[in-house]
Amino acid sequence: MPGTHEEGSHVDWRHNGVKVVPSSDTDANTPQTEGMKRAAAIGARVGARQIWAGTVDILPNAKTGAHHHGDLESIIYVVRGRARMRWGNNLEFVAEAGPGDFIFVPPFVPHQEINASTDETLECVLVRSGQDPVVVNLDIDAVEQPEGVLWSDGMHEH
Repeated sequence: MPGTHEEGSHVDWRHNGVKVVPSSDTDANTPQTEGMKRAAAIGARVGARQIWAGTVDILPNAKTGAHHHGDLESIIYVVRGRARMRWGNNLEFVAEAGPGDFIFVPPFVPHQEINASTDETLECVLVRSGQDPVVVNLDIDAVEQPEGVLWSDGMHEH
């Protein structure tokens, strides 16, 4: 029959279908970093099995320490403000992103998230490829002057 899906024909879609999580119903009971406020929106509590999503507000001049997220892939979407990302074995690379920009962080990449503004809160949406809040803090010597990298580097084949 057109428009039907055989596998899902006996599923209670009313209770097992789309879920809307209002901003007032996000969960701040997630790992926090000083100067940042994280809130989980999508995860196991709504039935997600393979992704996690939430928000983070980063105060002016706040930053994380160097870390990675194990084998998880992460996506950061900048809603408001200016994000500065440093990455590499010595945080030797740096790039910035503004409202509407996406940042992709591959598995195991040492990185540091920084609010590049001295007077504006950085607001972002985070998406990760797994449920566990994996954060591996790193004790590394950061270079003084990181190399600037354009976001489009390596994105287009010639």
